[in-house]
Amino acid sequence: VQLQASGGGLVQAGGSLRLSCAASGRTFSSNTMGWFRQAPGKEREFAAAINWSGGKLYYADSVKGRFTISRDNAKNTVYLQMNSLKPEDTAVYFCAADSRAYSGSSYYIPDYDYWGQGTLVTVSS
Repeated sequence: VQLQASGGGLVQAGGSLRLSCAASGRTFSSNTMGWFRQAPGKEREFAAAINWSGGKLYYADSVKGRFTISRDNAKNTVYLQMNSLKPEDTAVYFCAADSRAYSGSSYYIPDYDYWGQGTLVTVSS
């Protein structure tokens, strides 16, 4: 099982990026998917999560109103649209999957069993 995150890069403050996370090896159409981030010298933190159907979304306060999580179960892929980026959004972004079928969205790191390798987002001021 592999989660491949992509779409990171260097962007100016106020700009946008769209991250993708493509899963392979099994389908996650029945599973909650999440995005987490880890800034240099800081602990990994929750950013956004989406339940299996896409009907339940959950965002960290720091990204609410600027980031949008979505999924395409036919492509086994989850996305994170990031708008109005700020320098404090600079981090490595990780996608993750909860192995429990039909669970609700969660911000809790131990709920996630599968992790991607991360993609770096750098926001310049």
